[in-house]
Amino acid sequence: MAQVPQTFLDALAVRTWCGLALRSLGRAREEIDAINVYPVADGDTGTNLYLTVESATAAVEAVFAGYEQGGPSLADALRAMAHGALIGARGNSGTILAQLLRGLAQVLAADGVGDVSHADGIDLRRALRRAADAAREAVAHPVEGTVLTVASAAADAADGAEGDCGAVVLAAYEGARAALAATPRQLAVLGRAGVVDAGGRGLVTVLSSLVEAVTGEALPEETYTGAAGADVCPAAPEHAGEGGPAYEVIYLLEADDAAVARLRERLDTLGDSLVVVGGDGLWNVHVHVDDAGAAVEAGVEAGRPHRIRITHFAVGDVHTGGERPPREPAQRAVVAVVPGEGLAGLYAEAGAITVLARPGEPPASGELAQALRRAHAREVVLLPNDAELRHTAAAAAEQVRAEGVRVALIPTRSAVQGIAALAVHEPERRFDEDVVQMTSAAGATRYAEVLVAERQSWTTAGICQAGDALGLIDGDVAVIGPDLTGTAETVLDRMLQAGGELVTLVVGDDAPEAVADRLEARVRESYLAVDTVVYRGGRQGAPLLIGVE
Repeated sequence: MAQVPQTFLDALAVRTWCGLALRSLGRAREEIDAINVYPVADGDTGTNLYLTVESATAAVEAVFAGYEQGGPSLADALRAMAHGALIGARGNSGTILAQLLRGLAQVLAADGVGDVSHADGIDLRRALRRAADAAREAVAHPVEGTVLTVASAAADAADGAEGDCGAVVLAAYEGARAALAATPRQLAVLGRAGVVDAGGRGLVTVLSSLVEAVTGEALPEETYTGAAGADVCPAAPEHAGEGGPAYEVIYLLEADDAAVARLRERLDTLGDSLVVVGGDGLWNVHVHVDDAGAAVEAGVEAGRPHRIRITHFAVGDVHTGGERPPREPAQRAVVAVVPGEGLAGLYAEAGAITVLARPGEPPASGELAQALRRAHAREVVLLPNDAELRHTAAAAAEQVRAEGVRVALIPTRSAVQGIAALAVHEPERRFDEDVVQMTSAAGATRYAEVLVAERQSWTTAGICQAGDALGLIDGDVAVIGPDLTGTAETVLDRMLQAGGELVTLVVGDDAPEAVADRLEARVRESYLAVDTVVYRGGRQGAPLLIGVE
């Protein structure tokens, strides 16, 4: 009788796992989005899991690309996968998945395990247990009937498995699958909606891909169209709370453990759905709040937050209590890319769904497409607010148009043009008329930015030195000066020479404190009948943005 080959987990299996999980989540994304009712019925869990695994996959591929011969160790591959998931985690579900992968890496990439070429069944059992425990520890208030329950069931089943990695991962998958089917009886909102937990559904997909990566055998694809007719346990928690927090805030944070412990306590008083994952100085923070600014400020007090994402939940996205509310698409929505958290709050208050562009880290087309879908509207207006994003925005718009959504891309090249477009937006107008009016308002707004040169270089206004202030008008360097405030005054004068009725100033955290007062005074003294409005942009790419319309 032929001996069955032993299965194990090595770096190549990790790479294969990433690729298989990404493809499987891509196929299941829409189904998972459709059953997303907890903790917020915003229909994006499948997309968030896909984008999180996409980031993990890219990190693993980058590690493999660094080897001309051979390949990375198991420890290197697992650390890359966990780190990629951490920095790319999206939403509640993606953040928890990132912590699950980190828990795996903590065991399998540890000294004495990660130094060898592969892990065996015993190692994998310990890793799955650590992953489930780490995920539960990361959530401020764990709830049963969610992905945490599914992860714990997978670890429990693995603990009872004998044999190699193939036997362990198959047992974990079967345990997770059984736990997923039971989630409607544990969480009342799932039972009443007739669905299983969306995050748990995604985890089962990820574990199915791990089985195939380790054993080479694909499991039959299963669909979970719902759990209609499932009995709801009378004691199942409601977790009611209609009209919950209005914003989802996510950011990466560089901070020490003590500061993060204090941050957890602070954020727990501000909102709900709090998940803080990571370690070793780098954390991913996720929370739902009404005061997005306070959540970001808490991060600033704890350390250095970056890659900040603030999302205003669309109308109909609720923290679900009893019956799932009908989610008829809204007629029209606006999605805007903004360069700072201050502007994100401004745009969100005006009803726009925002995508935060970090300095040097523009959003990818997948992120923009996700925001367009999250708008949950039949008609969506997209404001990229950056000339460099025109191709990315066009690709995202085309992708979502193919899904039956009417998307209009207004070629705004600055956030101040987006503000002008949003000011004339009227959802009650015919879509074409609204788009024409918004496009006209944006086109009638001249834009400028004032920033500091990082190095000596040639510009259209001459040679600049490192530390010089640069004034860009409509995208071209027009003024070079020794200080930012004086340069801003010259830029404003040049823009107003062509006339104008309203000056918009967006002041970043790096701008001199007196710059807004100086510019307001200049307009008041030198330009009659011209109004000025000032916004605080927070941490944004340029210290100062100027609009004249």
